[in-house]
Amino acid sequence: MAHIIKRKDWAIGESQATPEDVFFNRRQIVKGLGMAGLGLATAVALRPGRGFAAEDPTADLYPAERNEAYMIDREITPEDVNLTYNNFYEFGSHKQIWKAAQALRTSPWDIEIDGLVEQPMTIGFEDLVRKIPLEERLYRHRCVEAWSMTVPWTGFALADLVALAKPLSSAKYVRFETFLDPQVATGQKQRWYPWPYVEGVTIEEAGNDLAFLVTGAYGKPLAKQLGAPIRLALPWKYGFKSIKSIKRISFTDTRPVSFWEEVGPAEYGFWANVNPGVPHARWSQKQERVLHTGLYVQTQMFNGYGEQVAHLYKDMKGEKLFM
Repeated sequence: MAHIIKRKDWAIGESQATPEDVFFNRRQIVKGLGMAGLGLATAVALRPGRGFAAEDPTADLYPAERNEAYMIDREITPEDVNLTYNNFYEFGSHKQIWKAAQALRTSPWDIEIDGLVEQPMTIGFEDLVRKIPLEERLYRHRCVEAWSMTVPWTGFALADLVALAKPLSSAKYVRFETFLDPQVATGQKQRWYPWPYVEGVTIEEAGNDLAFLVTGAYGKPLAKQLGAPIRLALPWKYGFKSIKSIKRISFTDTRPVSFWEEVGPAEYGFWANVNPGVPHARWSQKQERVLHTGLYVQTQMFNGYGEQVAHLYKDMKGEKLFM
């Protein structure tokens, strides 16, 4: 019997995706962007450490094979755009933090796994990334600020990390914490923010196929401004849930209070699932600006991933699932 692949509702054939030789070719990107893109690409080319991937101790793992189950119906955001338009409050509150982020030291990088697990451990990133096979997935990324991009992430399922950690049956949540080093990340000197950055998901969300730990992008190790060496990608949630530069992963029976939830509980909640019908306190979420294209498109429920995740929330009552 022939093997039949049933694609997700948001999936398309690889022949419809942007060819790799197009989005990896800088000259093609510049041509598509015009003079504005030329300036942007030049700025990236001049940034210190542009060739960092070749020197990265994990560079031999990239590019990873693409998982065709995670294809999408939008063109991939050019790498140069993604590398120069970032939120990373540890390094500043503006979008052009890529220069400051180069100060981040990502090797060695130890990750602590603790809490309600059989055996707490500390594991080096370079050891972790070689324990679990990597794959590439194409994901939409939807920011709570109402802009979006499409990224070829490389990494492994968060469920694989959960299996490695061996949580106890009493563990109900997974709490993530980033680094704390205000001498390097000067944004952490701002005492009105509750550093370090913290995020969390339920055990059920962590076990969902879409939850992804990212170690690379665009066929190479993850750039510092994108959250090197390891970050989270939760494509059905607003981008602030996808914590960057993870240093600690804790299993707990208590729901974590996330960074932005603590800063502004009236505007940011624990769940933060994408919903065009629920506005932010200060702007609508009905549309999103697709970076690099100049287009505004209608936002989709759960960012288009409802078939895969809606069941996680169907029986919940009294929860603000979409803030």
